[in-house]
Amino acid sequence: MNLRRLMNQPDFTQAVAEEMLTSRSFWADARRRFLKNKMAVIGVFFVGLIFLFAIFGGLFAQYSNEEIDWSLLGNVKEQGGPSLSNGHWFGVDELGRDLYARVVQGSRVSLMVGFIAGTVAVLVGSTIGAFAGYYGGRLDQVIMAAYNITISIPYIIFFVVWQAFFGRSVEQMIIVMIIINWTAGLLIARGQVMALKNREFVDAARMLGLSDARIILKHILPNMLWVIVIYTSIAIPDMIMTESLVSFLGVGIQEPATSWGALISEGASTMTFGTLWHLTFPAAFFAVNQVSLYYIGDGLRDALDPKERK
Repeated sequence: MNLRRLMNQPDFTQAVAEEMLTSRSFWADARRRFLKNKMAVIGVFFVGLIFLFAIFGGLFAQYSNEEIDWSLLGNVKEQGGPSLSNGHWFGVDELGRDLYARVVQGSRVSLMVGFIAGTVAVLVGSTIGAFAGYYGGRLDQVIMAAYNITISIPYIIFFVVWQAFFGRSVEQMIIVMIIINWTAGLLIARGQVMALKNREFVDAARMLGLSDARIILKHILPNMLWVIVIYTSIAIPDMIMTESLVSFLGVGIQEPATSWGALISEGASTMTFGTLWHLTFPAAFFAVNQVSLYYIGDGLRDALDPKERK
């Protein structure tokens, strides 16, 4: 009876409710808040569709990305548009190659470059920034000097010089993207670590005799994982944008490989010939993917920011 009477008291009910609120998983709360963001969920849907298209779209292609349809080569403007009858779903390019197959390949390349380079660059930059913030002093000065030098170098020049020595390929594109963007996440990770390194759990880890590297990798970085996730969601569309820009300028992906930027460049150069589909399809995929990724990043920021937790 006393327990039942205690449970009926408003203070007890409020205390239990507050305890339930405070014991909720941070990631469960983040997932709930993210799913409430309609634009972010729609963004996930469209990015998922683009991924499925990049992975399985080639199964529905009637031609390979390098195969030339000689029957349309001299008559691309009149008969080379999108058609279901001849198997060219998106039409053909100025060389008579199936645009659908090339958009599939371009989607694979752009997504692969963006997600691999973006994720690795943020992990590298965050780790280096964590060490800079933790140790400070001379190491911090050296790292910040390297950071300032890196961001002052025009990346277009770096692309040209790199390709002159190592050639142009998807693998080289990923490597050079990581090199020029190794600073991604460095400053924010450095600031977070400087705020965390004097917390009680870090002092306890030091008292247990853990090494500095173990403290940083096992205790500090996991506590700022939400920051890394947010920054990665921002870095990935930026990487795709950079790759598309350099490919558009002709110093990126090289034939026979292609990307959204290379396809958009080819489409823009043939617009005056009345072949608008050359530009429309790759530009549509690029635009939908970028807008969706930015909405996803915005949703992750709102969902993972502890200040937004209620």
